[in-house]
Amino acid sequence: MTGKKNVSLPCAVGSTSYIDTVKNSYYVDKTLLIRDLIDDHAAVTLFTRPRRFGKTLAVDMLKVFFEKTDEDNSVYFRDKKIWDCGEFYRKQQGAYPVIYITFKDVKFDNWKDSLEAIRLVIRDEYMRHAEILSWDGLDVVEKDYLDRMQKGTLSNVEYTRALLNLSRMLEKYHNKKIVVLIDEYDTPIQQGHSKGFYNEVITFMRNFMSGGLKDNLALAFGVLTGILRVSKENLFSGLNNLVVNSVLDEKYSEYFGFTSDEVTTMAAYYGREDKLNELQEWYDGYLFGNREIYNPWSVANYFNNECKPRPFWTNTSDNEIIREIMRTLTPEIADDLILLMQGKHVQTSLNMDVIYPRITDGADSIFSFLLMAGYLKPVKEAIETEIGTFMELALPNKEIRRVYNSEILFWLKNTLDGNVMADLEKALYLNDGDRLKATLRKYMLTCVSCFDGASEGFYHGMMLGLSAGASDRYYIRSNRESGDGRFDLTLEPKTASMPAIIMEFKAVKEEKMLTSSACEALKQIEDKHYDTDLKDRGIKEISKYGIAFCGKKVEIAM
Repeated sequence: MTGKKNVSLPCAVGSTSYIDTVKNSYYVDKTLLIRDLIDDHAAVTLFTRPRRFGKTLAVDMLKVFFEKTDEDNSVYFRDKKIWDCGEFYRKQQGAYPVIYITFKDVKFDNWKDSLEAIRLVIRDEYMRHAEILSWDGLDVVEKDYLDRMQKGTLSNVEYTRALLNLSRMLEKYHNKKIVVLIDEYDTPIQQGHSKGFYNEVITFMRNFMSGGLKDNLALAFGVLTGILRVSKENLFSGLNNLVVNSVLDEKYSEYFGFTSDEVTTMAAYYGREDKLNELQEWYDGYLFGNREIYNPWSVANYFNNECKPRPFWTNTSDNEIIREIMRTLTPEIADDLILLMQGKHVQTSLNMDVIYPRITDGADSIFSFLLMAGYLKPVKEAIETEIGTFMELALPNKEIRRVYNSEILFWLKNTLDGNVMADLEKALYLNDGDRLKATLRKYMLTCVSCFDGASEGFYHGMMLGLSAGASDRYYIRSNRESGDGRFDLTLEPKTASMPAIIMEFKAVKEEKMLTSSACEALKQIEDKHYDTDLKDRGIKEISKYGIAFCGKKVEIAM
C-alpha cells in the first residue's frame, strides 16, 4: 500500500498505468505476482478474469518491472513487497526487452475497422522500440519489413508475423530473450462474435498468436489476459506449454481483485471502517480458487463516491452477451436464473472450454460463461465425475443482482403476450386495483414457476421490468429519494391527462399477512410523503398503490 498518514490519496479509478497509480493514488500492492511468475518458469501464462478486475494494471506493472529502459524504474518497486523477496528477484528488474500489446480498445462494429485498429496497435508497439528502427544490425528483409510497417503498407498476412518478427529483432539488438505481454487478447474476438465477423478475427488472431508464442526461440516468457479461454478454435494450437489460470484456480487468486484484508486496510486508511458491511453486501462475494475477492473497480469507485453504494461495475459495459443469452433462454434455464435472483443456489454442469459462438448452446455453456465473466460465483468446489464437471453456483452480491434485474426481468417482460400487457396498462390508466391484481396474478401463474420464497428485491425488479413497457408514456423512476425516504417505483406521466403512479412493495412469507402488508405499504407512501417531488412538479392527480406479494399471490391497497 502506498500512502502517508493523514494524507488521503484518491483511489485509482480507471487508471491502467502502474507508475501513475503508485505515484498519485492509493495502491494495493500486487507485486508478488512478479515473484510467482518468475518462480513458475511457465513459457506462457493465460489469466482469465472478469473485466475491470485489474488485469490491465497488472500487465502494465509487469512491463514496468521487467522492461529494460534508459530510466531506472526500480524506484517504483523499492517500497513494494517484491523488493523484499531478495537479490535474485531484484536482478530481474529492468533486465528484458518487452513487447506490450493491449487489445482492450479494439471494439468496432465490422472487421475492416477492427483490423485497422489491430494494425495500429501493432505499429504503435513497433514505434515504441525506437532503438531498432534505424539500427544497422538488421538484415535487408528486416529493414524492409520495418519500413513498410511504419508506412502502413504491410499485407494482412505479413501483419500476422508481426509478433514473431519484433521478437527476433529485439532479441538480436539486446542479445537477450524477450518478454511478451498481451492484454485482453479476446476483446476483438468477443466483438467479432457479437458483430458478425468472428471467423475473420479468429483466423487473424490464431496466426498472430501462434507466430509469437509457439516455437519462438526469442521468447523468455509470455503473459496473456482475457475473460475466456478460447481454446477449441485452436487459437493456441500446438502451444503445449500454455498454462491457463482461471477463477477456479487457487494459484494467483489474490492478484486480481481485492482480498478481504486489503479492503479492511483500505477502509481503515479512509477512516470508514463503519462501511465494511455495506462494502461486503455490494461488492464482495467472488470466489477465486478458495479466496474471497471484492470487485476492485467498484470498491475504488465506492470510496471515491463518498461511500455511497451504486452498481459501478454493471455500468461499465452494455452487457451485450447477457442480452444474447436472454434471447435464447429455455424455460428451465430461466427458472434457474430466477432462483438465483431469489438468493438461492443452483446445481449445474460446466464447460470451461466454452467459446463465444456456443455460449448459448446449453445450460453448461451459459452458466460457465456467467461464472467466468463474473456474473456468478462458485459456492462449493467443483465435483468431477466421469460424465463431466458439476458445481453449485450463486449470485455474488447486490451489484450483480442489479444486472439480473435489468436484463433477466426485461426478458421475462417480453414473454408476456399482448393481452396481458394491455391489461396491465389499462389497469394503471383506469386506476383499477382489482384489474391490476388479476393481471399480476395471471402473469405470475403462467410466466415462470419459481416465485415461492422470492424476496422484496425480486418483486421490485419484476415490477420495474413490467413497467418498462409503458416507458413511452411515463418517466419511470426506481428507488429515488422523495419526501422523508426512498420510494420503490413511480410512473410520472408525459402528458397531463394521465395520473401519476407511486408503488411501494412488500414481500411476506405467509399469505394471511398479504392484506395488512399491502396496507402498511400504502401507509408508508403517505407517512413518508413520497408524493412530494411529483407535487413539486405540479402533478395533482396521483394514484398510490401498496402491493404485497407472497409466492404467486398478490394483494393491493390503494
